[in-house]
Amino acid sequence: MQPTIDAITRQYAPDARTALFQVTANGNILKGETNIPAAKEALLQQLSADGFNIIDSIEILPNQELEGFHQVVVNISVANLRTQPRHPAELATQATLGTPLKVLQYKGGWLQVQTPDQYISWVDGGGIKLMKEKEFGEWQEKTKMIYTKPYGFAYSKMDADGATISDMVYGDVLAYEDRIGDYYKINFPDGRVGFILRSESQFLTDWVAQRNPTQENFVETAKRLTGLPYLWGGTSFKGVDCSGFTKTVFFMNGLVLPRDASQQAQVGELISTQNGWDNLQPGDLLFFGSPARDGRKERVVHVGMWIGNKEFIHSSKWVRISSVDPAAVNFEESELKRFLYAKRIKPQESLYDFRVSSYY
Repeated sequence: MQPTIDAITRQYAPDARTALFQVTANGNILKGETNIPAAKEALLQQLSADGFNIIDSIEILPNQELEGFHQVVVNISVANLRTQPRHPAELATQATLGTPLKVLQYKGGWLQVQTPDQYISWVDGGGIKLMKEKEFGEWQEKTKMIYTKPYGFAYSKMDADGATISDMVYGDVLAYEDRIGDYYKINFPDGRVGFILRSESQFLTDWVAQRNPTQENFVETAKRLTGLPYLWGGTSFKGVDCSGFTKTVFFMNGLVLPRDASQQAQVGELISTQNGWDNLQPGDLLFFGSPARDGRKERVVHVGMWIGNKEFIHSSKWVRISSVDPAAVNFEESELKRFLYAKRIKPQESLYDFRVSSYY
C-alpha cells in the first residue's frame, strides 16, 4: 500500500512546500489530510483496483471547522509565516499588508494558509483578518493603493508628525477611500481608517501598468535593497534571505517568482557560462550549491542576481554586491567555488500571472 501512496504523492504533490498530501496507512485505514481532492480520489481508486478494502479517513482541506472562513487578508505591514503552528518555529516566508491568503485549517490560534504563489505555511491570528467569501469579494473589489517607499507609516490623522496606525513597507496594499491634500485616506482589511502620504504611494493599477522589467530596472531596484539585513524566511524590506531578495526585486518589477532558491532554479532559460561570464545579462539569476554527484541529487542553497561588470548582488549577511573577478576587492571565492549555473527569467516566463484581480 505504501508504494502506491508514495507514487500518488510524487504525482500530485512533488513539492510539499506548495501542495499538501500527508497520508499514512494504519492497517486498512487511511489517515491524513490533503488540499488536492483529485489526489485522494486517485489514491482510493488505485488501491481499490489493487484489491485493498480501505477505510477512508483522509480529510480534504479547507476543513469544516473553519465554518466558511476560507480567506484571510494580511492586516499588518509584514506578517511572519512559519513552518509549524508555533512562534519558535522556523520562519518560512513573509506576506505584506493586503496580501490575500487561502486558509486550509485552524489549529490552536494558528491558521495554515497558502499564499498567492502557492506556498503553504502557518500564520498566527494576530496579523490577519479572517473573511468569508462575501466579505472577501467585497474587499477584492475595492480600489487599492500600494505603498512604494522602502519604509514609512500610516497615520491616524493627516499629520506626518503625529500618531501612527501602522508602519509600512514597500508592497503594502490598502483600500482607497479619498484623496485629501497631500494624503490618501485609506482602509485596512479590518476596517481601520488611516492616512498615507500621496508622495509615498500609488494606485495599484497604475503601479502594475508602469512595471517595466528591463535590465536597468532590475539593477536599480536591487540596489535599493543594498544593506538590508539577512533574515532567514524574509521577503520584505524588514529583511530578506537570498531567495527572498530575488523574489522582492522581481516583485518590484511586476513579476512573481517562486519562493525558494531551489524552486526559482526550476524556471527560466539556462544561460551558458562554460566559457566565462560574457553571456550573462543584468537580471539573470545565479544559483549556488552542490551538483548531482555519486547518486546524490543536485542541491541549490543560494541565489543572487547578475548586475554586470562581473558582479552580482545577493543577500548573504546583508544585501551586498560581490564579484566573480579574483582581482576585485569584493571577490567571493567561496561563492564561486559552489556556483552551479545561471538562468534568465523573461517576463512572459514568470511562474505566475501578475494580475491585480488574482493576486490582490
